[in-house]
Amino acid sequence: MVRRLLAALLLFATPALAAPAAAPPKPVQVMIVGVFHMSNPGHDMHNLQVDDVLAPKRQAEIEAISKALGRFHPTAVAAEWDAPLVAERYPKYLAGTLGPSHNEVVQLGFRLAKASGARMIGVDADGDFPYPAVEAYAKAHGQAGLLAAADSDAVQSVQAEGRLLANSGISGLLRYLNDPQRLKGDNAFYRTMLKVGGGADQPGADLLTGWYRRNFLICAHLVQLAKPGDRVVVFFGSGHAFLLRQCVQETPGFALVEPNDYLPR
Repeated sequence: MVRRLLAALLLFATPALAAPAAAPPKPVQVMIVGVFHMSNPGHDMHNLQVDDVLAPKRQAEIEAISKALGRFHPTAVAAEWDAPLVAERYPKYLAGTLGPSHNEVVQLGFRLAKASGARMIGVDADGDFPYPAVEAYAKAHGQAGLLAAADSDAVQSVQAEGRLLANSGISGLLRYLNDPQRLKGDNAFYRTMLKVGGGADQPGADLLTGWYRRNFLICAHLVQLAKPGDRVVVFFGSGHAFLLRQCVQETPGFALVEPNDYLPR
């Protein structure tokens, strides 16, 4: 009886062994690759004129880029088309029934997804860019010079991109577009627009709000479609890269990967 009582006391006095803590989920690793528009759609304020990316020389460059990014072993590839459009066109690409396309979503996104066996997702979102209101306010309030200076900087940037494309190829241009310091400078244009406005009339802030909203919607699609442990390559116009990188860096469970650690020199 005494022996059983002592055993019971020892049992209750011994702290229960704690169950091993579950390992935290692996972070979603995201590589934001800021790109240029290969099909010359002319939708931006200033547009880089791109030669035929279907030409053998450019195809060889794009294939080398795809192989280099493949070393990241992506499990998902995201691009600047919305989900329904990707769902319609990517199966045709896999089946070989999608017609020739100069678009970077096809040339970079579809190609990498197919080569790596990753799933292909569309994360684009519509958004307003009310620049005419900014122009009208600036002209009416003596700030036209501010916009002219920003416009001049943009023209020089596009010219520099053209020279890089001609002299260093597609990879050389992509490395330039994805340099963190250059991305920071590129984003300065939007912050400069905050100077345009006064009192209750704030067209510059409205422009920035619309721009941020679109990028947050894009990032929301990415966050919602990613799975724990995913390795995602995102191909998007380089103008979006600064904010998308920021969103990834500030979202718990996500980690940013530098594309220039993988892009060929």
